[in-house]
Amino acid sequence: MEPIMREFPYSFNTERLTIRGPLPGDGVRVRTAVLESQAELKEWMPWAMEIPSEEEYEVKVRQGQLRFLGREDLWLMLLLKDTNTIIGGSGLHRIDWSVPRFEIGYWVHSAYARQGYITEAVAGITAFAFQQLGANRVEIRCDAQNERSAAIPRRLGFVHEATLINESRHHLTNALRDTMIFAKTSFHAQTANSHHVPLENF
Repeated sequence: MEPIMREFPYSFNTERLTIRGPLPGDGVRVRTAVLESQAELKEWMPWAMEIPSEEEYEVKVRQGQLRFLGREDLWLMLLLKDTNTIIGGSGLHRIDWSVPRFEIGYWVHSAYARQGYITEAVAGITAFAFQQLGANRVEIRCDAQNERSAAIPRRLGFVHEATLINESRHHLTNALRDTMIFAKTSFHAQTANSHHVPLENF
């Protein structure tokens, strides 16, 4: 099946969040959330080093919607349920529909950190990938020194498959850095029941 022919929801809810693809008008709110969290984000996220203008962010959002609809990349907004408050971002990236395989990335607005929102979001997105997209593999990659990021896949039962040594250079210091790879497969998803997450819109 051609990826563009695949049918699945554009949004779904977890206990406290609405998780959905980008929509026109999101640009200003996403940009504001990134700006307000830039000091924390830029250590780990190269894209947070320089913040585009409001218009440029709106262009990114609209391009993101097109890529979502084309099944090329599934950028996901994290909103407090029943509000328009964007508290972070995630998505299913580096997609290989022939497997299918996906990689989850994530970030959170500093004001909403350490409240379990990203764990909840990643659990929901992982379930979405397996239940709605037919995933056979979902990965999470992070800097080996980013302990808070690495805690998410560990908490959700992902397997630490490897650490790539000297895999790249840090965008701020130019120091060599290592990348941790965590994964959950369809086998793990079927046999691990402790992290079942109901997705209200399915």
